[in-house]
Amino acid sequence: MKVEIFSDVVCPWCYIGHHRLHQAVRLYEGPVEIAHRPFQLDPDGVSSGEPLLSALERKFGGAAQVAQMTGHVAGVAAQDGLKLRFDRAIAANTFEAHRLIGLAGRAGRDADMTDRLFRAHFTDGLDVGDPATLATLAAEVGVEDTGEGAGEVRADLARARELGIRAVPLFLFEEKFAVSGAQPVETLVAALREVEQRTAQERAARVPGGDGCDDGACAV
Repeated sequence: MKVEIFSDVVCPWCYIGHHRLHQAVRLYEGPVEIAHRPFQLDPDGVSSGEPLLSALERKFGGAAQVAQMTGHVAGVAAQDGLKLRFDRAIAANTFEAHRLIGLAGRAGRDADMTDRLFRAHFTDGLDVGDPATLATLAAEVGVEDTGEGAGEVRADLARARELGIRAVPLFLFEEKFAVSGAQPVETLVAALREVEQRTAQERAARVPGGDGCDDGACAV
């Protein structure tokens, strides 16, 4: 089964959703291919080293509002074993980070690269829009940055717009069934099993009928 997760590495709910999806896949125990797809919350954002809290306060109307928002999501993340340090995070444009995830995917390391970028932003206080920082993170994960992949990121971002995706995380199962938001692990496991069942039913419906016998009659 193929599951695509559309997310941004500066989105806290995406970090939680990423973590929960991989937990769900382990519990599901069936074969699952996870593809990490890019989405930019702020495609026009600039990586200037500005503290994230300052950027959020400017966008959402003050420190009190932002403290309430970040405190809530940090509390949810903590229950999942994730540490969000908004006081250390740095606002960043994430296009190049997504490009690295795409390159990592060629070697089957996109999950590791995504996780490292989430931790770099939310826990380590690193600027995931800074080229030197990204080079270090790529080396840590064992990803060779060839400079390629920008076109693929643009194509994936365009596809997300065509699909009508406006909020992340979004999980797309078999290119047909979508689940949005950082759903609980049990919900994601249930979704995997439901999609498996629906896909099996669709395959059975497409199998052409062969020779056989009806109830009470058999033409031989």
